[in-house]
Amino acid sequence: MPELPEVEVVRGGLEEHVVGHVIASVEVRHPRPIRRHLAGSQDFIDQLLGRRVTGARRRGKYLWLPLDSGDGLLAHLGMSGQFLVRPKDAPDETHLRVRFSFADQPALDLRFVDQRMFGGLSISPGGAELPAEIAHIARDPIDPEFDDDAFVAALRRRRTGVKRALLDQNLISGVGNIYADEALWRARLHYARATDTMRRPDVVRLLAAVREVMGAALLAGGTSFDRLYINVNGESGYFERSLAVYGREAEPCERCGSPIRRDPFMNRSSYTCPRCQPRPRHGRW
Repeated sequence: MPELPEVEVVRGGLEEHVVGHVIASVEVRHPRPIRRHLAGSQDFIDQLLGRRVTGARRRGKYLWLPLDSGDGLLAHLGMSGQFLVRPKDAPDETHLRVRFSFADQPALDLRFVDQRMFGGLSISPGGAELPAEIAHIARDPIDPEFDDDAFVAALRRRRTGVKRALLDQNLISGVGNIYADEALWRARLHYARATDTMRRPDVVRLLAAVREVMGAALLAGGTSFDRLYINVNGESGYFERSLAVYGREAEPCERCGSPIRRDPFMNRSSYTCPRCQPRPRHGRW
């Protein structure tokens, strides 16, 4: 599933290619991607026709396009959703679900392609500034308005493992499994470390590591393990080549040479260096 850096790369592509243009037509090729728009396909189309896209914004892993009507076109990429900017005469993608064209950009389409169809699009009434559907999601660590002090205090009040806290979108958004593992390795913290035992400097160090990892991933265009994540130009990200622990079971740690360990975690996996990130005893050091 795309995480914050991948979604931010897509947002930047939408900002470059779509913002300022007027929607001339919308073609819904399959109803499932707009299942959250309960009024149905025709209402979805009617509310978009003639509307100008005024921005491209993100909260955590959600994207939305503010419209001049005051509404927002809300999107979640799910496991395999892709926004692609394509020449109008380019062949249709196998999993093309929704197509947008623009009155003042007639040579290009914006296409929503989704193989597994866990992603989706909907109209958020009055959601140009912030869709109500995602208002509960916390700000992410690269948001200029992210409150570091509030995050440090909130994390230390929790009674859970630190990785579980990082994945809690009500506490901090946009951090998924890959970047949590990478940040914890950089901060030399085990994923099971109890948050209520962490000192303020520990949390500050972790937050800095999260930002470092996400910044590096953004520069590399995100992480692409397969063709399910690509940017709006159809290009893959290359941060996979820079991963220190994730997906590197039994390979040597770049810092100390110890074999990387993989543990089951919340129906997924966690990757750690057993020397750099020793498991806490009973969750406490």
